Amino acid sequence: MPFVFGIKDVIDIVLVALMLYYIYRLMKESRSLNVFIGIMVFVLLWLFVSQVFEMRLLGSILDKLVSVGVIGLIVLFQEEIRKFLYSLGAHQRFKRLMAFMGDKRREEADKEAIMPIVMACMSMAKSKVGALIVIERGAPLDDIVETGDLIDARIDQRLIENIFFKNSPLHDGAMIISKKRIKAAGCILPVSHNFDIPKELGLRHRAAMGISQDSDAVAVVVSEETGRISVAIKGEFRLRLSAEELESILTKELA
Repeated sequence: MPFVFGIKDVIDIVLVALMLYYIYRLMKESRSLNVFIGIMVFVLLWLFVSQVFEMRLLGSILDKLVSVGVIGLIVLFQEEIRKFLYSLGAHQRFKRLMAFMGDKRREEADKEAIMPIVMACMSMAKSKVGALIVIERGAPLDDIVETGDLIDARIDQRLIENIFFKNSPLHDGAMIISKKRIKAAGCILPVSHNFDIPKELGLRHRAAMGISQDSDAVAVVVSEETGRISVAIKGEFRLRLSAEELESILTKELA
């Protein structure tokens, strides 16, 4: 029976191409591009040996290596796989209808939580005090909280400024805010190795980018060198923000 190239085959090829492209991007960001290329060469060799040339002995050996190699790849790329699965889940979330109509009480509660952060960031920016504030959303950050010192206090401008004061033992780490409370400070974040990050941005910005790539959290950075305020959301930076812009972004993203 002759082979008929139909619309399903086109869809199949496009989906495979998109999957390979997405995996390529993940490998490039995690500096595992050479490993990805090596895997693709091995897969092509396996397909030619087993399907095209039909070499039974070598094909059976490669089949065994592939079955064992899948487990090895899961162990080797567990962070990339977790990020990939999280991205799939994040795209499937439904936005609440209440955001369209607006809930007066919730808006007031959000303002009470957001304004101390905005005011503290503006004050620290004027004094060029470095700060990194991570605001938890849907994805829990319990593993990050455990790397720092537990605080569990209400959000307060003076408390935020005191924690990031230059002589404070917690000023170098990140502050985690969860459920409208300061959960912990001095926390260690995953650092992004994305080469697209401008060189003038320091370690705080790379840590902010890292947590925004690994979760849906919003990371606010105050630069110690320039005093500029930035926000990292979903792997993207919004730089040189004013007080009004910062308030607008936090209100929109945390609603």
